[in-house]
Amino acid sequence: MPAVAWFRRDLRLGDNPALSAAAALDGQVVPLFVVDPAVWDPASDVRRAYLVDSLRALDADLDGQLLLQHGDPVEHVVAVARAAGASEVHVAADYGPYGVQRDERVRAALAKQGIELVETGSPYAVAPGRVTKDDGTAYRVYTPFYRAWMRHGWRAPAADVEAEYVMPLECHGYPERPDLPFALPAAGEAAALERWAAFRAAGLTAYDDTRNFPALDGTSSMGHHLKWGEIHPRTILADLGDSAGEETFRKEIAWREFYADVMHQRPESARASMDVRFDDDFAWDSGERADALFEAWAAGRTGYPFVDAGMRQLLAEGWMHNRVRMVVASFLVKDLHLPWQRGAAHFMRWLRDGDLASNSHGWQWTAGCGTDASPYHRVFNPVGQGERFDPNGDYVRRYVPELAHLPGKTAHTPWDTLGGYDHGYPERIVDHAAERLEALDRFAQMKGSPKT
Repeated sequence: MPAVAWFRRDLRLGDNPALSAAAALDGQVVPLFVVDPAVWDPASDVRRAYLVDSLRALDADLDGQLLLQHGDPVEHVVAVARAAGASEVHVAADYGPYGVQRDERVRAALAKQGIELVETGSPYAVAPGRVTKDDGTAYRVYTPFYRAWMRHGWRAPAADVEAEYVMPLECHGYPERPDLPFALPAAGEAAALERWAAFRAAGLTAYDDTRNFPALDGTSSMGHHLKWGEIHPRTILADLGDSAGEETFRKEIAWREFYADVMHQRPESARASMDVRFDDDFAWDSGERADALFEAWAAGRTGYPFVDAGMRQLLAEGWMHNRVRMVVASFLVKDLHLPWQRGAAHFMRWLRDGDLASNSHGWQWTAGCGTDASPYHRVFNPVGQGERFDPNGDYVRRYVPELAHLPGKTAHTPWDTLGGYDHGYPERIVDHAAERLEALDRFAQMKGSPKT
């Protein structure tokens, strides 16, 4: 009898231990994906569109045998397993807040039918909870986590799978793909491997030098492939050597695994500050003016060119350069005095690579309320960051056409240039110097509150 391979965040055939385990029974596998309303309904159009593209690519790799079911996984996973006469359903373990609860419900429902839910592997090189301090507690600071993660190590990529794929029930078909105002990059395992090969050949060696400059093609653009498991981080790690660029890239993989580990230990941190004072005691702004400032930030109309270029890139591409993500996040929290959760939700709405753990904890790092937190008094200067990391103004001119007439680094300071506002670029909505002092004053007022 076949086994069921239930795909979730592992939309690939290669280096897939759960699929290998399913195929090892008798060579027949039911490849299943459940379009879960709890995941699909709140997702943004960007993420829905990319998921549909990825499912189409996986289905093609399976010669059209991907069984798509729509609805509650508790119902449909059990129904598929029973229809196939399967005694086992194989998955890669999910460590997200929702995934853990969903899998427990599915496990219990399968057990009532005498069917086992078998977990093999995870979306990470080292599963959350495996890297701990000597006393068994979790790390809350990245650098010691990274050292321990390196000492722990990870398995080599799994061998290719040989299986006969079967479909015991009628396929419900793909969910409707939303129309987007921009094109998404190619999805699927082949696209992921192709992009990784191209980056290794052209960008990896210089990664430590170029990754902070958004006008350059200096990043891997692998985030969306990793998000949906079109490539496993173990596959990437197996290709990395010891050059400065490769070491820096390995540390970026470790950041992703660190944040997943933190969220596994503290699932409430997806939406709540690790330092509860930032939710309970900090004087965040609210009301009509706060909402208007948020909308200006979201639309890329703050009057700060580097911030606006990033926000417009997000709307134009469903992606934003990582350096710029930190700058725009700092601006929202520390210049506009708005809670990080508002910005994190906006990012998850638009980012094609939106990963809950990385997004929430990246925002908390910038806000100063999370693990390994940047001190709250470290405030990114939106002009200084632009002049340093976009020294010729190319990134700003690419996404802010109202400033395309300004040469070089003058694109970062239209207020200092004659004719800087001639093409409709907005005036600054706040004064950075004044708001920095205001943010520090509010932080000082909060400091007396007990920290947990």
